[in-house]
Amino acid sequence: MDNIDGKQARRTGSSSPLGELFDHGIDSLNCTLASLCETAAMGLGNTKTGWFTALIPVLPMWFSTWETYHTHTLYLGYFNGPTEGLIIACLCMALSGVYGPHIWHEKIADTIGYQEIFHDYSFKDLWFPVIFSTFIFIHLPFCVKNVVSARRAQGLPVLPVFLEWTPILTFTAAGCAWAFSPYTTLRSENHLVLFCLTLSFAFGRMTTKVILAHLLRQPFPYWTMMLVPLIGGAFLVNTPPLLGYGTIDAGLELWYLRGYFVFALVVYFNWAVKTINMICGYLGIKCLSIPYKSEENGRVKNT
Repeated sequence: MDNIDGKQARRTGSSSPLGELFDHGIDSLNCTLASLCETAAMGLGNTKTGWFTALIPVLPMWFSTWETYHTHTLYLGYFNGPTEGLIIACLCMALSGVYGPHIWHEKIADTIGYQEIFHDYSFKDLWFPVIFSTFIFIHLPFCVKNVVSARRAQGLPVLPVFLEWTPILTFTAAGCAWAFSPYTTLRSENHLVLFCLTLSFAFGRMTTKVILAHLLRQPFPYWTMMLVPLIGGAFLVNTPPLLGYGTIDAGLELWYLRGYFVFALVVYFNWAVKTINMICGYLGIKCLSIPYKSEENGRVKNT
């Protein structure tokens, strides 16, 4: 479905910048939401591996969006998240459905042999290095290569584009400092779903700002207010213990996260509705409708 929406839009004559904003904007929200299904299907649960699996898809999504901003083309290399990544995720969920999620926790050597190679490792043990290395060594290099080539072809400097990594590096650093802190109660109290729901809107706002800047040929957006509560959460759980005041109360941290969720939800949809209405008004189109000619009298209607 994600790969055919553009073809359907061109077939019906309804292709527009709003479609691109919708497509990649919803993909941004899905990064953590869909990966939660994979985390559950593989039985990773409330572990560091489970949290990693739920949060890692934001990285390839953001860098592909950054690549599109500069090249005006979504290249997607030989191995990428929207294609191979989703195929792997669907395959893992299908295998879990047939054989049960315990297959990812069994020793590989007991399943397929080769004790001298896999020793006591399970598929779960290899999940983090495999997924992370495919992003670092396959997905990211192609994004950088395409952006550098585009900049050089236009006679523009290359080094300044790496400053545009500031928002995603801030997002990643603050998110990890909060979620993987030894002082947080998010993992011990199992708030993975709420954390992912919150970050889905924060990340969605970050990515759609880049998409909108690309569509309107505006300067690259380096900042969004959505990052402020995320950075605040990292400081909230880490600063008091480091200053000798003890760990933060679990209830206070939970209410802070709930407040962040409500803030992110309201800000995101307020911005989304305003932006959609502005684009529709400027282009003279309707959201979620396709104009067609009636067979009876040839008049144009909306469906």
